[in-house]
Amino acid sequence: MPIGNTQPSARLASAGRAGGPAVTSPAHRGGARPRGGLGAERYAPYILVAPAVLIIVLLRLYPLLLGVNFSFTGDGDQNGEAVGFGNYSELFSDPLFRTALTNVGLLVLLLPVAVAIPGLLATFIYLRVPGHRFYRSVYFFPAVLSPVIVGAIFNLLLAFDGPVNAVLGSVGVEPVDWLGDPDIAMFMVVGVHIWATFGMALVVFLAGFATLDAALLDAARVDGASLRQVVWHVIIPSLARTIQFVFVTTMIGMLTSMFGLLFVMTTGGPEGSTYLPEYYIWIQQGQMNRPALASAASTILFVIMLVVGLMQIKLLERAGKED
Repeated sequence: MPIGNTQPSARLASAGRAGGPAVTSPAHRGGARPRGGLGAERYAPYILVAPAVLIIVLLRLYPLLLGVNFSFTGDGDQNGEAVGFGNYSELFSDPLFRTALTNVGLLVLLLPVAVAIPGLLATFIYLRVPGHRFYRSVYFFPAVLSPVIVGAIFNLLLAFDGPVNAVLGSVGVEPVDWLGDPDIAMFMVVGVHIWATFGMALVVFLAGFATLDAALLDAARVDGASLRQVVWHVIIPSLARTIQFVFVTTMIGMLTSMFGLLFVMTTGGPEGSTYLPEYYIWIQQGQMNRPALASAASTILFVIMLVVGLMQIKLLERAGKED
């Protein structure tokens, strides 16, 4: 057979036997992959996230859309009938719901305090102050307690004839009706909530500190920076993403996880001063049998959380860029 007609594989084999350099077939050079493998790799990320997306759509987004649609229908004799924005108009004319919205504003104002407390404690633990291992365990302990247990404990402590007023009386201070005064009851409930939940934020901050470059702290110490300067100019910019996450999750927790404390400590009183949207929703759905009105209140609560969360992220991002 003429050499010019020799098959490629034969030529490659003869070159190897002649002691020349081995010639690799172009089809196998560089470990070429079959086209089917490339297609599978391209769609692999979508296949992996598909179950999570499906769960979110079916268990979160779809019920949310049903609830929004249900909020435009009536209750009682008008059950199932379209009433437009009638439920929303009724909500904003209800003094209890307006009080609940006012208390949401109070939560937003107290949010920096709820974030700063676990942030400072995590800083002290990271800097290994004396006894930091003990403090880490003690600070997280309230997070494992049920809100019902926490509320019952503080009901005893803050009672008019309870231990707190007894201590104040021993130093000549008049007893305070901590949970019966409309002007201070909400502050007490929020304070108890912060005490009971800051352990989770503390863990998140400690996880953020694990990613912090220790060389930055060493350089700040060499330059003679004070603790305040280290916190403000090194730690806060380095933990910007962690702080954003804690801000958003803490705000969501305040708006959606205080029902247990409110129910045990004040039941919405005194005079409705401790109402929050989630407690109002429960009253309308569970006691007043008005699910459409409760759906309207739930929709407003969702919008509030969405707007406040986006505003927090934007403000924190802008502060990070300015730094």
